[in-house]
Amino acid sequence: MTSHVLPAERPLLTDVFDPALPPVLTVEPGDTVTVRTLDARGYLERPRLPDGAGERAFATSRGHCLAGPIAVAGARPGDVLAVTLRSLRTDGWGWTATGAPTPLNRRLGVRRDELLLWEVDDSAGTAVNQLGIEVDTAPFLGVVGTTPAQPGEHSTIPPRPGCGGNVDCRSLVAGSTLFLPVHVDGALLCVGDGHAAQGDGEVCGTAIECGMTTELHLDLVEAAALPTVHATTPHERITFGFDADLNRATDAALADVVTWIAAELGVGFETALALASTAVDLRITQVVNDTWGVHAVWPHGALRRRG
Repeated sequence: MTSHVLPAERPLLTDVFDPALPPVLTVEPGDTVTVRTLDARGYLERPRLPDGAGERAFATSRGHCLAGPIAVAGARPGDVLAVTLRSLRTDGWGWTATGAPTPLNRRLGVRRDELLLWEVDDSAGTAVNQLGIEVDTAPFLGVVGTTPAQPGEHSTIPPRPGCGGNVDCRSLVAGSTLFLPVHVDGALLCVGDGHAAQGDGEVCGTAIECGMTTELHLDLVEAAALPTVHATTPHERITFGFDADLNRATDAALADVVTWIAAELGVGFETALALASTAVDLRITQVVNDTWGVHAVWPHGALRRRG
């Protein structure tokens, strides 16, 4: 196993997924990568009030500022890449803004951009803004995704059922593993969009957006629980649904967790669905990325055979 370091330098960053992009780093399965990512906007310095001015990595951004792509040697379409987040440490500051032009913001009648700047204390697990309001933190990466096979540039904004990407699931904290299908040789993993804290939904369009230093362990798995995007965390198992229609996103997340329960407990689909109704939570992951995100949460140990 080899350890790699990937700094947040302009030639090592991207703001799109694109199968034609050459990898900025190639690793072997089982290697670790300590990767530093800028915040979603790619600030090179702390933004300033009142308008969040500050130099950015991309003069004109097409999407999130991400690190990558990272190639995993031997990864082929049809494989599953396991991305384990061993540790996450913020840059010590972050921002939240309401001005994203999302359908939800338009329906709520949001007329101006409200900017909060945060000081983040990883040791204390808190962040405080210029209003003196404090929240607890739980750092995670909003974007962790493999590259689609279709030629051309793919936006980082919507999450994708087969690739992950802008999942924005706040449960994917340190100790979690996200399982991602591989669609191109090398997988071409891109990561970023650090969040110091976020509620389910990311309702204003942003969380506490921050730079992050993350230790990733990358491996290929032969027998993943599911062929779709799914995760394990220190507390639960998670399946995901992404779709422009909330019902279809819910159906996808639920069908996958029921399939997982059926395989794990050796029961039929209908029995697994009944069991899921006693223990599984459905949550709205995010509402802001042109695609509904729903995740089904199956707590470890919640369903078990006695004895």
